Amino acid sequence: MFSTYASFAGSMMLIRSMANELVPSPVRNYLQSVIHSFFAKHITVKVHEHLNGGMIRNQIYDAAEVYLRTKISPDTKRFSIGKTPKQKSLSISLEIGEEILDRFGDDMELKWKMSIESQNNYGNEKRLFELTFNKKFMDRVLKDYVPFVLAKSKEITDKDDKVVKLYTRAGIPGGDDGHGGGGRGGWGSINLDHPATFETLAMDPELKKAIIDDLERFLKRKDFYKEVGKAWKRGYLLYGPPGTGKSSLIAAIANYLNFDIYDLELTSLCFDSELRRILVSTTNRSILVIEDVDCSVEMQDRRLGVERPNDRRSKLTLSGLLNFIDGLWSSCGDERIIIFTTNYRDKLDPALLRPGRMDMHIPMSYCTSQGFKFLASKYLGLHDRHMLFGKIEGLIEKVEVTPAEVAEELMKSEDADIALAGVVNLLKRKKMEGNEIEEVEGCETKRFKIEEIGGSL
Repeated sequence: MFSTYASFAGSMMLIRSMANELVPSPVRNYLQSVIHSFFAKHITVKVHEHLNGGMIRNQIYDAAEVYLRTKISPDTKRFSIGKTPKQKSLSISLEIGEEILDRFGDDMELKWKMSIESQNNYGNEKRLFELTFNKKFMDRVLKDYVPFVLAKSKEITDKDDKVVKLYTRAGIPGGDDGHGGGGRGGWGSINLDHPATFETLAMDPELKKAIIDDLERFLKRKDFYKEVGKAWKRGYLLYGPPGTGKSSLIAAIANYLNFDIYDLELTSLCFDSELRRILVSTTNRSILVIEDVDCSVEMQDRRLGVERPNDRRSKLTLSGLLNFIDGLWSSCGDERIIIFTTNYRDKLDPALLRPGRMDMHIPMSYCTSQGFKFLASKYLGLHDRHMLFGKIEGLIEKVEVTPAEVAEELMKSEDADIALAGVVNLLKRKKMEGNEIEEVEGCETKRFKIEEIGGSL
C-alpha cells in the first residue's frame, strides 16, 4: 500500500509539473476560479471607500458606515466611540477587521467586514467593506438590500446631529484625508466648533436677511436648476478690509446650512489638473472657500495679455480657475456653495466677477452705529441707551474701525462704563491717526506739485 501511494503521489507531482509548464498561468487561474465558484456557496462583494482612482467618495460605503453603527451588539468584539461638544449622543464606528452579522427578510443572512485592501506608495490605507452572502441571494441583495441600506442611512443621518467639518488639504505624505483613506494632497478635517451664527453677526439687518433669503432660495430650487440646465451651485464674493467679519460670516453660513467647509489655498496647487481633482474629491452639500483670491496666486492677467507666475513651477491658470467654478467641471456635484474672499475687489479680473461665478457680492464694511449697538447688546447686555452712546455714534461715523476692533475693546471689562470709555478712546485715536495721515498725504501732494513745477521750469 505504501509503495502504491508513493507511486501515485509521484505521478500526481509529475502531472502537476507538466500542467504548470504546458498550461499558461492566466488559463490556470481562470480554471481555478471557475472550479471555486462552482463549489462555493457564498460570494463576497467589495465596497470601496473611494471610486475612480480615489477621487470620488463611494455613496454605498458611506451609507454602510452609518447603517452598521446601528448593528453593533454585545457580540461585537471591537469598536470605537467618540463625542464632540456639539453632539448629543455618542458616535460609534467599527474597527478594522471587525465583522457584523445582519439579517434581511426571513431567510437572508449577510456578513459585513471592514478591511484594508492595500497601501499606496506613501503608506496610506485604503479601506473597504466586504459583504458576504449566499450566492442565490445575488439579485435580492442588489435590488432590495443595498437600496434599503442607502435609505436607512439617509433616515439615520437626517435624525442625527451632524457635526460640521472643516477640511483642509493634508499636503504631506501619509496625512489623513479626513475620511480615513489618506492620500497625498488629500483632505484632512477637524470639527468646526466656530460659534458664529447669523444671530451673533454684527451686520446690517437688511444685508443679513438678503443673504439668508438667497441661501433658502438656493436650497429649494433643485428642480429649477435642472430645468434651466445649470449646475446646482451658488457663488459668493465677500469683500472688505481685514477684521470686518468675513470668516465669521462663512462659519455662520456653514452652521446655518449644516454644510461642511473645504478650505482651499490656491498656492498649494501647481496644475489645473490638481484643481479638477480637488473639485471632484469634495462632497455634495458643502462649501468651498478660497480666501484672499486676489493675492493667493498670481495668474495670467487676460486684460494685459501677460503671464505673471507666482512660481516658475506653477502651471495654474486663470482659465483653469474659471472652468473650475463655471465650466464643465463645476457640474461634478450638487448643492455646493463656492465662497471667495478678498480685501480688494477692484484687483480681481472682471471674468471672475460675473454672475454664474460670483452670483452675489457681499460687502463687509467697517463698523456702523447700528453694528456698534448690536455688539454692545451682545457683549455687555446693553439694550437701552447709555450716556456714552451719543459720543460713540458721532465718532464712529467719522472713522474707519472694524467690528473686530470694537469687540476687542468691549471684551476688556464687564463694567459697561469702563468698556464704553475704552471704545471712545479707540475711536479718538483712530480719528487722530486719520487726521495725521491726511496731513502727510496733503504735504506729499504739495511737494510733488512743487517738484513738478520746478522740473518744468
